[in-house]
Amino acid sequence: MESTGSSGRLWELQFERSSGWRGAFTVLTDSAPSSAELQVPGSLAAAVVKCRVELAQDDSWRMESVLSKYENQITIFADYLEEFPDSDELVWILGKQHLLKTEKSKLLSDIRARLWFTYRRKFSPIGGTGPSSDAGWGCMLRCGQMMLAQALICRHLGRDWSWEKQKEQPREYQRILQCFLDRKDCCYSIHQMAQMGVGEGKSIGEWFGPNTVAQVLKKLALFDEWNSLAIYVSMDNTVVIEDIKKMCCVLPLSADTIGESPLNTLNASNQSKSAPASCPAWKPLLLIVPLRLGINQINPVYVDAFKECFKMPQSLGALGGKPNNAYYFIGFLGDELIFLDPHTTQTFVDTEENGTVDDQTFHCLQSPQRMNILNLDPSVALGFFCKEEKDFDSWCSLVQKEILKENLRMFELVQKHPSHWPPFVPPAKPEVTTTGAEFIDSTEQLEDFDLEEDFEILSV
Repeated sequence: MESTGSSGRLWELQFERSSGWRGAFTVLTDSAPSSAELQVPGSLAAAVVKCRVELAQDDSWRMESVLSKYENQITIFADYLEEFPDSDELVWILGKQHLLKTEKSKLLSDIRARLWFTYRRKFSPIGGTGPSSDAGWGCMLRCGQMMLAQALICRHLGRDWSWEKQKEQPREYQRILQCFLDRKDCCYSIHQMAQMGVGEGKSIGEWFGPNTVAQVLKKLALFDEWNSLAIYVSMDNTVVIEDIKKMCCVLPLSADTIGESPLNTLNASNQSKSAPASCPAWKPLLLIVPLRLGINQINPVYVDAFKECFKMPQSLGALGGKPNNAYYFIGFLGDELIFLDPHTTQTFVDTEENGTVDDQTFHCLQSPQRMNILNLDPSVALGFFCKEEKDFDSWCSLVQKEILKENLRMFELVQKHPSHWPPFVPPAKPEVTTTGAEFIDSTEQLEDFDLEEDFEILSV
């Protein structure tokens, strides 16, 4: 909300929380002519941060600079809002449970270990002449980076790997982090994702939806030989076992070892009687399932199944949020979703002389934020990681048990490729003149990729 007064414009940033700390804050001031006030009601269920901003003489200014100037105050404010309650409830974080009352420090340590990607500024211009910051438009791209980074952590270090501040980390950790630096030669950088988005019909600087970012990651992964991931993005709320097996089996299977079930829909009996033969070698799978869980708001009938996904050992959380505000959801407490928020603008970080990256700004050291699950926009994307074939088979069993039992299912899991669909062809790297992430130096090189259907968060 904006209002104009004699001394400047007043922006109100609304923080919506279902529960919070009670109390009062002192007024925060700045030595400059501008000032910031935190006006806090008795209950922080709806708190307003008000920043009064002096305008330049030519009346030109950017909201990005305003948020950057006061982000420290806002960060402190959010920290008070998000303390976990003292209760006996269980908290689920990416397939692991924590007892809140006795394991709070372990819980917070688990959350801090996740790589946290936020808006950055002062990186090299995207495409040479494009933006040098993604503030205001790159939140879904950052969330996609976080989900993919969690898959790479599980792939190289394992789900139980933990991070400690200023502690020497494994070489694989540093290499994972370097995949996401804001440089055009890093395979999953904001530069590569934004330019690959052009092939999805998104201009550089335009906001992405969850399906669009999934399609971008799927295509960029084709050039990432070190991590060697197979990324499968489901279509029409349907996950096809046969197609995933074809994509993840490094050595080809004969026709009679794939999709042995005569039924199109997987059920408990045919799953046990006609399990496909094991693959000779399995390519680690990142499975992304874009969904629409309602029209204008999430349908409550999906809530329990949605929460069940965070309990699965293969869980990578979910991409989603509110209109034009993307968050990376990593777990839940009761009916509140726990998420990492990319909406903090930090300065670009590059590799140091010794080849390592200062990782202090890539882990969220504050208490995590929460929101009521019914406030979630219905357009989301679930993520799962299956390092081995047995992990995928186990995931199929869990889906059968916990998701497909509902009359109104979040998505379908079928054994064979639907006959009315076009034939499934595993994605392959297009012919280009260079290898790795450096191939996307201009939008002209995106012609090898087909446009995908958008799956956007609804606009207000």
